[in-house]
Amino acid sequence: MFKHWVRQLARRFSLVFLAATICLFAGGAAHAAIDVNTADEAALTSVKGVGAATARNIIDERNKRGPYKDAADLAERVSGIGPKSVAKLQDAGLAIGPKGAAAAAPAKAAKAAPAAATKPAR
Repeated sequence: MFKHWVRQLARRFSLVFLAATICLFAGGAAHAAIDVNTADEAALTSVKGVGAATARNIIDERNKRGPYKDAADLAERVSGIGPKSVAKLQDAGLAIGPKGAAAAAPAKAAKAAPAAATKPAR
């Protein structure tokens, strides 16, 4: 009887643990920003709303005319994506233009700022 109770308890806790783990991984993936100017096709298709054909169109246009400056530039240059679609893609985790590149810049700037502040002014 005691063994049965222990097995049932272990099974319930393992299911709760599994559900919590899935929620953590799903939540982490939803908040990861994908930079449209550096992402490959697999990364672009991981954004909700971007299929394989759209990802190829984004990459082809980026290779032809260079990086995207902003959301309006992406909407104008890629067929099948309009301003409303771009807004939804940004909500789903797509980073465009300077905002995408600026995600890594604050960490570098924070390291460089204290060094510059310690130099005496002459």
